[in-house]
Amino acid sequence: MNLSAKTILLTGGSAGIGREIARQLKAKGANVTLTGRSEERLEAMRAEGFEALSVDLSNSAGVDALLEAWGTRDLDVLINNAGQGVDHDFREEAPDANAADDCIYANLNAPIRLIAGLAERLRARPEAAIVNVTSGLAIAPRAGGPVYCATKAGLRSYSQAIRAQFKGTGVRVIEALPPVVDTQMTAGRDNKKMPAEECARQIIHALENDRDEANVGMVKVLKAVHSISPALARRIMLRF
Repeated sequence: MNLSAKTILLTGGSAGIGREIARQLKAKGANVTLTGRSEERLEAMRAEGFEALSVDLSNSAGVDALLEAWGTRDLDVLINNAGQGVDHDFREEAPDANAADDCIYANLNAPIRLIAGLAERLRARPEAAIVNVTSGLAIAPRAGGPVYCATKAGLRSYSQAIRAQFKGTGVRVIEALPPVVDTQMTAGRDNKKMPAEECARQIIHALENDRDEANVGMVKVLKAVHSISPALARRIMLRF
């Protein structure tokens, strides 16, 4: 896909991987509208020339507000990048079920509802794409983040299923699986982290080259291990 002049809606585009995706897409001539929750960060992106919408995608009202704001505009690419983590470790304290609900909605329900709400707009274009940003943890979970891992695994399955549904249309469904990336979400973690700029570059490369998946960085290794022994991949990642 040639991204020049493409109309792109990018959720979670005011920080981290999303911010770098937005900047790199803009440099390629795309027209990017992004979403976020921090008004300060959104203002910074507006100063860079982006249309930036303030919406909270951890609930249905936020998704409905975004769809209403988009209105009847054309759409070439939907990038479901917005997401959030949640503490959910019984070894430390009783988890907060409400916080888990927010995480599940933001990471899984919101992308599903946005795709459902915008699918016909995408079908109407000569070529279009849906990019769902999951995680290497969608392949094998880590013990400390069961809810986050479950949402990403769910979105991975959803992506694979709708890819089959859109086969033969002009809509390509791409799953992006980042490793641990240096973002606000991973602050305080000691793991080796990929720079957000490089992660964004690899995701956009997959979009430009019509790939079904962007296995970013060390996720390539994890996927190779999983293809040989899913049990081994799980054992490794559960200790991660």
